[in-house]
Amino acid sequence: MPAHHPPRAVPLILAVVTGVFSALVAAQAPPPPPASATAGAPQRPPGLSPELAEASQKIQDGEYVAALTKIDAVLATDAKNPQARFLKGVVQTDRTETDAAIATFQGLIEDYPELPEPYNNLAVIYAQRGQYEEARKALELALQTRPDYAIAHENLGDVYTRLASVEYGQAFNLDKTNRSAQTKLALVRELFAVPPSSTAPKPAVPVPAPAQKPKK
Repeated sequence: MPAHHPPRAVPLILAVVTGVFSALVAAQAPPPPPASATAGAPQRPPGLSPELAEASQKIQDGEYVAALTKIDAVLATDAKNPQARFLKGVVQTDRTETDAAIATFQGLIEDYPELPEPYNNLAVIYAQRGQYEEARKALELALQTRPDYAIAHENLGDVYTRLASVEYGQAFNLDKTNRSAQTKLALVRELFAVPPSSTAPKPAVPVPAPAQKPKK
């Protein structure tokens, strides 16, 4: 049986679910600012501003009130700042304020549809709620904006696996003699070390990594 491992970290990665989604990860690194209309080839941005870098460190330390104070100070002078808004969504997710986090990421998507990170994090929340079709759609949109986004590819694989698990279970429930469906269901559960009684993902302790340049 494959070893069960903790969530992989990318820039400021936050793991928000366990169970079948133990490998599903939310990008916590703020997305790059959108390229200007006169810009040439899109490029990844430089690091965070000092204020947001300090806020991300506060998030890492679990000091969410202090982090929000710094994030809100940036938003007071630049209400559309995508990095500040993204970090606010991360804090909201971290504090299980999922409705607020969904609104934050959806707002980012409306204003900056070219950024893949908000789609990915929105998908993680949907998966946590058991809304796997919504998670799939969000991840596919993330990959439309950035086909080389490795995290979204891995997360989409996990979502497909969860959807497959649901269908294998349904097939076996309808026909207890269906050994093929039973075997496939057992393999999926073994892959993710999911106890048979588990029916939905559960929240996990956040494990953010230090801020660094976004992974390409």
